[in-house]
Amino acid sequence: MAGHNCDKCGLRARYDNNPRSWLGRIWRWHIKFCPGWKGYYGSLPEAEKERLAGQYRLKR
Repeated sequence: MAGHNCDKCGLRARYDNNPRSWLGRIWRWHIKFCPGWKGYYGSLPEAEKERLAGQYRLKR
């Protein structure tokens, strides 16, 4: 399987630049059920998961 592109996602970049933007909000809603994001997040080391959980207010 090809690698995940979540770290280069344009919508994620929009959220990072302005979390209240329309497209940023779409991305934040989308990661709740996206199988690609779940696979990407699950493949990260524990320290990176903690960082992302804090940055994106994810339930651990």
